[in-house]
Amino acid sequence: MSGPLISSDPTADQLRRTALRRMRTLAVSLLLLAAAVYLATLGQDGFWGFVNAGAEASMVGAIADWFAVTALFKHPLGLPIPHTALIPKRKDDLGKGLEEFVGENFLQEEIIRERVLAVGISQRVGDWLAVPANADRVVREVSELAGVALGKVRDEHIEALVTEALVPRFREEPISPLLGGLLAEALRDDLHHGVVDLVLDELHGWLLAHPDTVQEVIGERAPWWAPERLNEIVIDRLHLEMVRWVDDIRGDPGHRARAALDSMLAKLADGLLVNADTQARAERLKERLLEHPAVLSTAVSLWQALRRAMQASLDDPDGAVRRRLLVEVEAGSRRLRSDAALRERLDRLAADAAVFAVDRYGAELTSVITQTIERWDGKEAASRIELHVGRDLQFIRINGTIVGGLVGVLIHAVSVAVH
Repeated sequence: MSGPLISSDPTADQLRRTALRRMRTLAVSLLLLAAAVYLATLGQDGFWGFVNAGAEASMVGAIADWFAVTALFKHPLGLPIPHTALIPKRKDDLGKGLEEFVGENFLQEEIIRERVLAVGISQRVGDWLAVPANADRVVREVSELAGVALGKVRDEHIEALVTEALVPRFREEPISPLLGGLLAEALRDDLHHGVVDLVLDELHGWLLAHPDTVQEVIGERAPWWAPERLNEIVIDRLHLEMVRWVDDIRGDPGHRARAALDSMLAKLADGLLVNADTQARAERLKERLLEHPAVLSTAVSLWQALRRAMQASLDDPDGAVRRRLLVEVEAGSRRLRSDAALRERLDRLAADAAVFAVDRYGAELTSVITQTIERWDGKEAASRIELHVGRDLQFIRINGTIVGGLVGVLIHAVSVAVH
C-alpha cells in the first residue's frame, strides 16, 4: 500500500529545488542557443555550414538526453510513451534491486571486518576519553541515566519480583542439595575457618567491652533466693571464663570446639545431601521462611535503602560512586592508549560483533529499503528522487548538447571530405 514519504528538511529541500531549477535553466538555455544558431545559419555553406551542422546535432543531442532524463521520472510532455516514467512504475523493482545491491556489495564479512578494523575504535575511544571534559561527560551521563533508572523501579516492582518470580522459583528448587553442596565445598576448602575466626574476634571484643550487659543478662536468670553478693561473684567468674574460653578457641586452630563445629557442619552437609529426614527438615524450614511476611518487607526495605544510598551518591558530583566511575574511566582511557595488544583484541571483538550482527540481521536491515520504497507513492517518490539527483542529471543534457554539436561538426566534415 502506497503512502507518503518521510518528511525531510524544508530548508534543504528548498536549496535542492533552487539548484535543480538553475541547472534546468542552463540546459534549456543551451538548447535554445543551439536552435537560434541553427536558424541563423540555415542554408549557408563554408564555415557557417559547419556551425549549422553542429547546432543541428546539438539540438538533437539535447532533446534526446532531455527525453532520457525526463523518462526516468515521468512521461515526456505527458505522453504515455512505453518505457517512460520508469521510477513511478517500477519503484518496487528498483527498491528490490537496491536492496540486493547493498546486500551483495556492502554487507559482506570481508568488507565489514576491514572497515571496522581500519576505524580503530578502541584508539579513538581512548583518545576521546583522555580529554577530561569528555570523561566527566561520560560519568555525568552514566550517573544521570542510572539515577533515572533507579527512580523508575518502584516498590511494587520489587514486591512483584519477589512474590511472582523469586519465591515461586525457590519453592520449586530443592534447597537441600544446594546448601549441602555449598557447605561441603566450603568445608573441603576450609572457607568456614575465616568466618569462625571473625565471629570469635567480634565475640571476644564484645565480651570485653560489655561486662555490664553480660552481668545483667545472667543476673536476670540467677536464683532469687541466693545472696546478691554470691550472684555477683558467680557472674563475674562466668564472664571471666567465657572470655578465656573464647580466647583459647581464637588462639588454638586445633581446639576441641573448632573440631566439634567442623564435625557438626560435616554431618549437616552430608545429611543435606543424602539423609531424607534432614532434607525434609530443610525444605520445611525453607517453606516457613518463604511464607513469613518479613521476607517481602525485608526485600523491599533493603531495596529502598540501596536505592536511597545509590541515588544520593549518584546525585552528588563529589560522591563516592561518581569519583570511582571517573577513576575507572580515566584508567581505562590510559590503558587503551598504552596497550596495543588490548586495542587489537577490542577492535577484533568489535569486528566480530559487527560481522555477527550483519550475518544475523543483514537481511532484515536491507529489507527495510524494499519495504520503505513499497510504501511510497510512485509520483511522490519520483519527485523526491529527482529533487535529490536531478541537478546532477542535468549535466547529461548539457553534455549531450555539447558532445552532440561536436559530433555534428565531425560528421559534416566527413561529408564534405567525401563529396
